[in-house]
Amino acid sequence: MTNVSSTISSGAPNVTPPPAARKRLPLQWLGVMPFFIFALMFLILPTAYLVIGAFQNNQGEFTFENIAALSQPTIVSAYWISIRISLASSVIGALAGFAIALAIVRGGLPKWARPATMTFSGVASNFAGVPLAFAFLATLGRLGLVTVGLRAIGIDIYSLGFTILSFWGLTLTYLFFQIPLMVVIITPAIDGLKKEWGEAAATLGATTSQYWRMVAIPVIWPSFLGTVVLLFANAFGAIATAYALTGSSLNIVPILLYAQIRGDVLHNPHLGYALAFGMIMITGLANVLYIWFRTRSERWLK
Repeated sequence: MTNVSSTISSGAPNVTPPPAARKRLPLQWLGVMPFFIFALMFLILPTAYLVIGAFQNNQGEFTFENIAALSQPTIVSAYWISIRISLASSVIGALAGFAIALAIVRGGLPKWARPATMTFSGVASNFAGVPLAFAFLATLGRLGLVTVGLRAIGIDIYSLGFTILSFWGLTLTYLFFQIPLMVVIITPAIDGLKKEWGEAAATLGATTSQYWRMVAIPVIWPSFLGTVVLLFANAFGAIATAYALTGSSLNIVPILLYAQIRGDVLHNPHLGYALAFGMIMITGLANVLYIWFRTRSERWLK
């Protein structure tokens, strides 16, 4: 038995294990490397720098003085005005944008209405800064086209208390990009409403209002709230349009932050970092809520 085993083992060819395969970097990651590099350089590292600077003094020592300084009346007022403008523009923009999206999806409009509206909304949602400020000054300024036209028929909006360099003036300007952004985001959610749901509701005897109240609105509601939160964050962090339109006449957080870091006030950059830290916390919370609402809405719209 031993001889047979030795004969078999001696007759078997010597098989050497293959060399270890070389580890290679997956090529599919090369396509997204520019994104990660861009996010690291212009988002993650600057944010970390601001957060660390908010808890340091001019000597580089750890302190809470900058965070405590946020309780100054001027800074509290700036945060409150920014929150009010962001909330007003997000709620009004969400309602108007939802109505427009509903009209182009389920309103029975001509086929060309939807692509035309979506194209304009995609462009207008990114139209901000100096061009947008100039457009509103040329439209609703004291010598703007609409202002002069209304004055010709006996309506002077400025004598009635309106001014474009005010809370409602800036809110109205923000609506130019808030409404299109709402249209772009909420339209897929409205598309997600299945026709079978409406047919089933009609078969069971439900009216159109009952269908919207009991089926459609509960399904769309998380998407709607999530978009409102996203619009709030979008308006809260906007500075180019506000600064180009009002300069420093309106005390909102982005303009106060810009002036603080640039040195127009007391040139305390660490207080500016604390202001930015507060903005990061507010916008970060808004984005977390948006993701949460979006996750809930996707359960129904898949």
